[in-house]
Amino acid sequence: MRSVEGWRPLAQDGLLAAVMAALLSAVVLGTPGTGAVDLAAALAGSLALVAWRRAPLVSLLVGTACMLVLTARVQAGPPASFPVLVSVFATVRTGHRLAPALASVVFLGVDLAANLPGAGGPVQVLQDASLLVGWFVAAGVAATVTRHRQAYLEEAERRAAEAERTREEAALRRAGEERLRIARELHDSLTHSISIIKVQAGVAVHLARKRGEDVPPALLAIQEASGDAMRELRATLEVLRDPGHSGDPGHPGHSGDPGGPGGSGGSGGEVAASGLDRLGGLVERARSAGLPVTVTISGTRRALPPEVDRAAYRIVQEALTNVSRHAGGAAAAVRVDYAGEELVVQIDDDGGADPAAPPVPGTGLLGMRERVAALDGRLRAAPRPGGGFTVRAELPLGEPVRAGLPPGGAS
Repeated sequence: MRSVEGWRPLAQDGLLAAVMAALLSAVVLGTPGTGAVDLAAALAGSLALVAWRRAPLVSLLVGTACMLVLTARVQAGPPASFPVLVSVFATVRTGHRLAPALASVVFLGVDLAANLPGAGGPVQVLQDASLLVGWFVAAGVAATVTRHRQAYLEEAERRAAEAERTREEAALRRAGEERLRIARELHDSLTHSISIIKVQAGVAVHLARKRGEDVPPALLAIQEASGDAMRELRATLEVLRDPGHSGDPGHPGHSGDPGGPGGSGGSGGEVAASGLDRLGGLVERARSAGLPVTVTISGTRRALPPEVDRAAYRIVQEALTNVSRHAGGAAAAVRVDYAGEELVVQIDDDGGADPAAPPVPGTGLLGMRERVAALDGRLRAAPRPGGGFTVRAELPLGEPVRAGLPPGGAS
């Protein structure tokens, strides 16, 4: 398409030159006493118009010289001025003034001198000369108007681009301000409460040990989970305060709450070390909170893309949180399958979910779907036919990943 658009002006200029050459050739051949020199001058002056866009000064010089020869030798009339008029228009449009003015004066002077001895008399000659002067003035004015209009359009485009850039900068600034506001809200609403939970759990553990009593596993789980929640919350706040952070592609929304077995069931942001390498700690905390969990890892373990690794961990975390909250007394089975081109994560529980009454999706399930959709994966979260609930996420791995880690097993 670009090549066609590039050739179109050249074809138009060639057509103009051909029409002009045909017109002047007809004038020369129809005038008695003309020769090869006159025809050559007419053709050369016409063909110079091929360059009137790309090299207007060249077109003006060649066209004027040839038309001066033709006018001095043949009374060609107004058609002899056409190539000069087009070249004057082109040079004035590109910002030149002196060259087109000199060419116009010289051509008009030669034309007037050549036509004075004509049969029409001085009055007719002056009328013809006045007409030519008007044409040249009109060509200069039209070229000036065209030049100013083009400059206006370019300035309008520049201002539009500047306005667009300003709008983008304003949008980025507003986004940054919103990130800071969210960071402040999270800090004020969550950090204080989680800190109190951690301190109170620590005091209870200390008093129990001081009295020589056994520390309840649930209390230890609360202490550990609150510590993890504080670390992830701080990392999330750092991400929100960083203006250069573009967001977590695997986490477009919120998922879960900080009260489940995973500490914070989806704190968001690109929190460090939130991947399947932390699956063991997550499962142990769930077990210490009274949730029986088994884990099966199949396939060859490998290094995963960070967003896939993070999304898989968060999905398991949220699923175990939901089992703990909504299926009291149930057991959960986590399965991680390292398939060829995708990672499959499935969490099943044997709770009392009824296939005939599917649950209303909450924030946690919506967060899972958003994570999986951001990775172009597939998610199934629904009651099982025999009772209980299943969460199955199939996450594409994209480009081939590096294998070589020890194979997984079951626990």
